Amino acid sequence: MYAIVETGGKQYRVEPGTVLRVETLPGEVGAQIELKQVRLVQSEAGLVVGHPLITGARVNAEIMQQGRTRSIMVFKKKRRKNYRRTKGHRQGFTQLRIRNIEAASS
Repeated sequence: MYAIVETGGKQYRVEPGTVLRVETLPGEVGAQIELKQVRLVQSEAGLVVGHPLITGARVNAEIMQQGRTRSIMVFKKKRRKNYRRTKGHRQGFTQLRIRNIEAASS
């Protein structure tokens, strides 16, 4: 059984037990959350595709870690104008472990 969920403007293929990093979500480490934007569910009963979402379907997950990625350098330059800017950026993330997938009961 697997599902396609959307969070943070991106789509992820998840199965029970999957560990993935997504854009920062509110919550403490160890908290249970629900991802309700489910676009597709493949189960024993067959394939269900949403238009655009499946109503009543949800994916339950546990927050394993809240953190920030490695620093990247952002460098801007305009040649011959003596313009140079250096800036760093660290993107926040939430690491999730997928507990189970609940398909829509129809």
